[in-house]
Amino acid sequence: MPTLQQFRYLVAVADTLHFRRAAETVHVTQPTLSAQIRELEGKLGVQLVERSRAGVSLTPVGADVAARARTVLRDVADIVDLARTGADPLGGTIRVGVVGSLGSYFLPLVIPALHTAYPKLKFYVREGIATDLMRRLNDGALDALFFPLPLEEAALHVEPLFHEPLQVVLPSDHPLAETPVIERAALAGETVMTLEAGHRLHDTVAALAEEVGAHLSLDYEGTSLDTLRQMVATGLGLSVLPALYVRSEVAREALVVARPLSNPAPGRDIGMVWRKTSAGHAAYAQIADLIRDTLSKEAPEVTVIG
Repeated sequence: MPTLQQFRYLVAVADTLHFRRAAETVHVTQPTLSAQIRELEGKLGVQLVERSRAGVSLTPVGADVAARARTVLRDVADIVDLARTGADPLGGTIRVGVVGSLGSYFLPLVIPALHTAYPKLKFYVREGIATDLMRRLNDGALDALFFPLPLEEAALHVEPLFHEPLQVVLPSDHPLAETPVIERAALAGETVMTLEAGHRLHDTVAALAEEVGAHLSLDYEGTSLDTLRQMVATGLGLSVLPALYVRSEVAREALVVARPLSNPAPGRDIGMVWRKTSAGHAAYAQIADLIRDTLSKEAPEVTVIG
């Protein structure tokens, strides 16, 4: 019979269509992954993966098997979750994913309150880009996400948490730095830097730049909010960054300043997301309630929703 590990390897190949990258995602060597895929094909008596100089692709039956395998892996993860949370759902470890533009500035605000309310609760935290985190949630490798909204996924429960404004961050000697609230039209012709493609924030800022006539820099894309702030400080351009990051890192910086934009001010909604089939549904809803309550007291920069 096929093993769950072999199913994981097949799903990784289906996601990446590349043996080396697939092996990296499941933390094995490429020869090991290739051998296990061949063994799986032998057990099933059918070719699942086509290998050629042009690349890697799944056969039609391989794509069907991978889709079923994904469901099996998710169901197994839910069984494990049910057993793990059965005794005390808020007394174990929850595996959470968070987008890189949020985690370091949001979690420190809410972890102390969560620890006080649920002293036995532990968080395993994985930062990443949206597509990777969503794949891990759907595959059962993560229990819940703190994630940008909106999100239309029929198999997922979405609990809105807060709306976070975005602010213009610019060098302290920039002419617009003297303006308390920057008119959107004033950004016309300015160079705006943001995170590299693959981040939800990139798409939001790109849309704003197109709307106001700013130049979106593709030569100097940031790999983190900190790198964007540092590039702004050297005069490479402006950036548009989330309010919680501004509170944490920009407010104490002498070389850059942050200013709100005139209405309609850009922003993003953040929610907590988990599988509808998860055994931890009630516990995650409690966590979401406590997070909203904490942010309403501790973070006036954001607006609690939900």
